[in-house]
Amino acid sequence: MLHVAMLSKWHVHAPEYAGYFAKMEDVQITCVWDEIPERGRAWAEELGADFEENLDALLARPDVDAVCIDTPTNMHKEVMIKAAKAGKHIYTEKVMCLNVADCDEVIRAVEENHVVFTISLPQRTYPRNLFIKEAIDSGILGDITVLRCRNCHDGALAGWLPDYWYDPETTGGGAMMDLGAHPMYLSAWMLGNPVRIQSMFNNKTGHAVEDNSISTIEFENGAIAVSETSLVSPMTPAIFEVYGTKGVILAVDDDIKIKTVDTQKYLRDGWVVPRLPDPLPHPTRQWVDSCLYGKEIRYGVQEGRMLTALMENAYIADRERREVKF
Repeated sequence: MLHVAMLSKWHVHAPEYAGYFAKMEDVQITCVWDEIPERGRAWAEELGADFEENLDALLARPDVDAVCIDTPTNMHKEVMIKAAKAGKHIYTEKVMCLNVADCDEVIRAVEENHVVFTISLPQRTYPRNLFIKEAIDSGILGDITVLRCRNCHDGALAGWLPDYWYDPETTGGGAMMDLGAHPMYLSAWMLGNPVRIQSMFNNKTGHAVEDNSISTIEFENGAIAVSETSLVSPMTPAIFEVYGTKGVILAVDDDIKIKTVDTQKYLRDGWVVPRLPDPLPHPTRQWVDSCLYGKEIRYGVQEGRMLTALMENAYIADRERREVKF
């Protein structure tokens, strides 16, 4: 049994993670801490768990094996290092930290204390994205020239995100830092190491952070990724395009088709609707399996560090209106 403490209900995904854990027979949520005690007490009561107002006291409890971190992003470094030094396994919402230097301090604490660290990269479990990754790695698309990923919703436009979502101090950014994390980590997973990045962010709703953003990233293999995200884009499907020297993949939501030089030879128009692989377990389940049963950690500290590196440099590129090298 993995005894988990929920650390803050700040992030909009925190209730979702608690819901996943509540359905697992080998997990028990034992207690809650929140930087806003009133919110934490109410959530603890809802979950049927204890509330601990003092984080150090929570981390000293023998009925806490692991923590799920959903604090404001600017608190991640402090909370993660405390948890690691207390010997608690860590599951965290993205992004890992606001800069790579902070990530490196967390990594040292995690490695020195031998705790399991998993960051939430859920779109790496999706059948569509697993297929695209397999296709790229197999070489059937040839050398990849361009990857375009667009991930959007209308949270700022329609006003359904909490007001604190737009606080630059706690969040570190807006649309790209939040929703844009998915195109960022998918691009690096599929294409490898980035070498330079450019960004253009702007604002349609008057908040203190951007709500509309695009970054372009060149990778060591010469491929260029276009990472697009917006909080002011209603009715926008999840679009994924991959262009290579031998083929193309086009995906809109779960509708996906592939064309290669080989399919062009024997099919009219050359398009094939592929059979997709099964999804992987949700990252929360993978984390529990790593903690309890020693299974593979797919989304660990290095994946977290890479996402932070992309974000840190993306924001520098926009703020300073220049290309940034990694």
